[in-house]
Amino acid sequence: MIFKSSTTAVPEVPRVPRHVAIIMDGNGRWATRRFLPRVAGHVKGVEAVRGCVEACVERGIEYLTLFAFSSENWRRPEAEVSLLMRLFVTALEREVSKMHANNIRLKVVGDLSRFEQKLQDMIANAERKTAGNTALTVTVCANYGGRWDIMQATSKMMAAHPGLLEFTEEQMAEHLAMAYAPEPDLLIRTGGEERISNFLLWQAAYSELYFTDTFWPDFSGESLDAAIASYQSRERRFGRTGDQLGEKNP
Repeated sequence: MIFKSSTTAVPEVPRVPRHVAIIMDGNGRWATRRFLPRVAGHVKGVEAVRGCVEACVERGIEYLTLFAFSSENWRRPEAEVSLLMRLFVTALEREVSKMHANNIRLKVVGDLSRFEQKLQDMIANAERKTAGNTALTVTVCANYGGRWDIMQATSKMMAAHPGLLEFTEEQMAEHLAMAYAPEPDLLIRTGGEERISNFLLWQAAYSELYFTDTFWPDFSGESLDAAIASYQSRERRFGRTGDQLGEKNP
């Protein structure tokens, strides 16, 4: 199923966001403030992912998208990057069977060609195993960047329509890495920074943004509830006026 873009059609506005996307920031700072090595923050961050997945299922959220490793994160110290790759492998080994048992689908999007073949194979196997699950779709964005996504979608679109010089948003959207999911209703960033850092640049055009000082390892079900409450207080107009919304909902 291909979902329409929020710039071409007005989407339904669910009270509980259908799709939540999260930039999981602050693992390293969480650790250093406790005089721990940065690795401790990343390990704790994996635990926070588990809790967030459970919280989303309990609240009826259908899609959860997590920014785990950006295309720019390769610039980090080599030892830290190596650790993150090992954590990714460990998480897949430990969590996929649990996700499958709980009817959760796993997707991993990004330029996976840079990962070791073992990790690529584990990702492919996890996606196949959970493909039919329906309780929640968890997408992990790894070696992902919004500009990369737009560029790869453009290349695929042009290859699919050779000789065509003008394209529509719909033709582009079907080639984006997350064409299987609706656009995020709510985009959360933890850790106190207030930017989207090359995450879901196309898809977040009309997402409600929520920034919190909470570091990712401390993000809990209560933290998610606070973000949802903020989302529910917003007036989502999609280019319309407040008066138009009032006419629809007297």
